[in-house]
Amino acid sequence: MKSRYQPVAMTLCVALAAALAGCSSTKAPDKAAEADNSGVKVSGKSTSLFGFLKPYRIDIQQGNFVSKEMVAQLRPGLTRDQVRFVLGTPLLNDMFHSNRWDYDFRLAKGSGEIMTSRVSVFFKDDLVEHVDGGENLPTESEYLTLINNAKTGAKPALSDTDIKPAAPAAPSSANQ
Repeated sequence: MKSRYQPVAMTLCVALAAALAGCSSTKAPDKAAEADNSGVKVSGKSTSLFGFLKPYRIDIQQGNFVSKEMVAQLRPGLTRDQVRFVLGTPLLNDMFHSNRWDYDFRLAKGSGEIMTSRVSVFFKDDLVEHVDGGENLPTESEYLTLINNAKTGAKPALSDTDIKPAAPAAPSSANQ
């Protein structure tokens, strides 16, 4: 027995499927980044729905952020513990390549912009032999500026003139 609401329900399902299909992206994915360890790569921008509607997206940080100052501290002859102190625990520590530590970093901003970097440290006899990557890394202050500018309502940085020393406390008479 055919219900009189069946054609209406079918029409609504087709309309809903068409509306949801419109939410998907028809943009071709970006080409994969070359296997190049030259530093930071920035790609992608998000598209909006109907040209003006943008869903809220959070910033997602994954991996180890390695700054230009951190890489500058590395030099041949450092031990694994010294490298771990400077850069942190490696994100990738492959058991088949035990003489290589990889520090990958990925920041996917809510705007769709993606920043990636990779630094690889190679060891020989448990001492640093050489470091790949890290030529174009941001400094720590550049990275903090990037993070602060992304947040709405971020507090402005304080200058030296904004910081005032606290007034010395008067001695209390209770101690005498």
